[in-house]
Amino acid sequence: MKRTLKDLKVKIYADGADKKGMLELNANPLIQGLTTNPTLMRKAGISDFEAFARDILQTITVKPLSLEVFSDEFPEMKRQALKINGWGKNVYVKIPITNTRGESSLPLVKELAAEGVKLNVTAILTLAQVEGVSLALNPKLPSIVSVFAGRIADTGVDPVAIMSQSKTVLKDLPAVELLWASVREVLNIFEANDCGSHIVTVPHDILAKAQKMAGMDLSALSLDTVKMFANDAQAAGFKL
Repeated sequence: MKRTLKDLKVKIYADGADKKGMLELNANPLIQGLTTNPTLMRKAGISDFEAFARDILQTITVKPLSLEVFSDEFPEMKRQALKINGWGKNVYVKIPITNTRGESSLPLVKELAAEGVKLNVTAILTLAQVEGVSLALNPKLPSIVSVFAGRIADTGVDPVAIMSQSKTVLKDLPAVELLWASVREVLNIFEANDCGSHIVTVPHDILAKAQKMAGMDLSALSLDTVKMFANDAQAAGFKL
């Protein structure tokens, strides 16, 4: 059965730091939220974190927007988290599951959740990490648990089982949503939907491909592919 993005139950969040793209996707009813991170922001050439965030929050005022702390020390992480939290009611603060020394962020997550900060706990790759987060979050406070399914798949492990098990771990936390992160291809969006993830974050380029190709007739796509080869051969002036 052919399916398009409109047929899915999973919430699609746009993942990027390109201002123009973010604002265009914010206006797209298919996109229900947006996320970014320091790596994407650096690639986009952003040097002033706060100025960029406050600027886009002038337009993105309703849909959830996740912004990540960047300190490696927990007291400073907390200060940044509380500051970011004050920038808008639609803001979720992204906290990595550990710092760069591998020290757990769960005590900080528990503190911030108790203070009413909407969190997006990020860079999660194991079921044990999901279980730990589930005990630290406030079950009644909107929060996101971001499992990097794409990175799990990069190691040769099928992430679907881990995502399904994570959904079970979080089942008694009604306000907490499971997010399939690090999408690598259009298929991942449908996998996220089918394993019960609440949210999937999709890079801007893959979103564009998905909107163009998801549900496309395979026979028509086959013909398009043949035409592409023929046109490129002609354009190259190949002769035998």
